[in-house]
Amino acid sequence: MAFQDSDILFEDNHLIIVNKPCGVLVQGDKTGDVPLLEVIRKYIKNKYDKKGNVFLGLVNRIDRPTSGIVIFAKTSKALSRMNEKLKNREIKKIYWLIISNKFKSKEGILEGWFKKNNKKNKSFFSTKENDNSKFGILTYKKIQTLEKYCKIQVELITGRHHQIRCNFSEIGYPILGDLKYGSKRSNKDGGIYLHSREIDFIHPVSKEKIHIKAKPPAQGLWII
Repeated sequence: MAFQDSDILFEDNHLIIVNKPCGVLVQGDKTGDVPLLEVIRKYIKNKYDKKGNVFLGLVNRIDRPTSGIVIFAKTSKALSRMNEKLKNREIKKIYWLIISNKFKSKEGILEGWFKKNNKKNKSFFSTKENDNSKFGILTYKKIQTLEKYCKIQVELITGRHHQIRCNFSEIGYPILGDLKYGSKRSNKDGGIYLHSREIDFIHPVSKEKIHIKAKPPAQGLWII
């Protein structure tokens, strides 16, 4: 992937936060495509003229067809502390998504139980707890109405596998472009209209408040 300094939203001695384009892997998989993790590791080596291995830990993951914020830790201390923040829900995560404007609700809460099917790489929703299922909750509000679509802002309280995609599909409003969860057609770029927009947390070392916003892709319905 082509990587530019403008893709970096924040960097210091402990963290590097990037605005990931849709279609880019965060970690390597069986496709063999170069993941963002390796791109950032190479960037650090080149920038600081580092020899040998570079420590780089992944704090959060977003799906390949999703765009937006990905956090990496440049030190083991920062990684362990950020992982603890995730576990304790101390990182506020805001997403944007686009669905049909037939969705009438202005705001609300979606919660329930999610079970991942590894063979299908897909999650399934239930209102009741099942074996190996995990509880998930998010809040949402409508922030823009277009001619045929609407933009929704989500605060993700938990981070379950495909949680937002599964939730909105379950209530009959799959995210545009998300064929896996019921969208009628794909997007030209192969991505979906889901963007990790914003994060808030206390820096694991300096203790300063970090507030980051990532611009959505400058194309399609995002620019209307």
